[in-house]
Amino acid sequence: MALPIKGIEKLSVIDFPGKTCCIVFLADCNFRCPYCHNPDLIRNPQNMPDITEKEVLDFIESRKKWVDGVCITGGEPCLHKELPSFIRSVKERGFIVKLDTNGSRPEMVKSLIDEGLLDYIAMDVKAPPERYPDVAGVKVDIEKIRETVDIIMKSGVEYEFRTTLVPRLFGRDDMEKIGRWLNGAKRFFLQNFKSGNTLDESFKNESSFSEEELKELADIAGKYFRYVGVRQ
Repeated sequence: MALPIKGIEKLSVIDFPGKTCCIVFLADCNFRCPYCHNPDLIRNPQNMPDITEKEVLDFIESRKKWVDGVCITGGEPCLHKELPSFIRSVKERGFIVKLDTNGSRPEMVKSLIDEGLLDYIAMDVKAPPERYPDVAGVKVDIEKIRETVDIIMKSGVEYEFRTTLVPRLFGRDDMEKIGRWLNGAKRFFLQNFKSGNTLDESFKNESSFSEEELKELADIAGKYFRYVGVRQ
């Protein structure tokens, strides 16, 4: 089977810290986070046009003067056994690679790290361990999530953990619990939820945290992480 590439953003200066990149969107996810902003990749990927690996590789070759790397996101990229082969092709062309993952496939993350295929990893931390099913929308093997966290923190690869903050689903206690769980991690980003097209339509007009509320949450996170950032 071919890697299910469903979208490409030609240039981003914010998704790969300190680098310019293009973003490749893969279909399918094993989570059902109600606030997800890529619902078509989860719900109806068969209705989206396919983009071939060759098209992506030819495109990034043509942008070599302006693009440092490729960010691979989803959906959940690590669901696809074709992922390592695609990343090898990207790396062979001299580009660096960032992976976005929900952490549910530690074996794939470890394999990619061991092969030297990743230059940056961003793992979405949905909630404190005991609340994962509430936020992810499905039953979650939390031990696999913990395993991926451990792999990433010991990998030597640049990384960040990040949590999307939805007031209906997240509070101060949750931030404390995530902080204690990931204590000592290198980077943590709070990502403020933005209303819009969401997997669960009841979230599309959901309110966001205020700047003052975000600062309070960032102050809590600051007790546990070496660097804390806020993305509005």
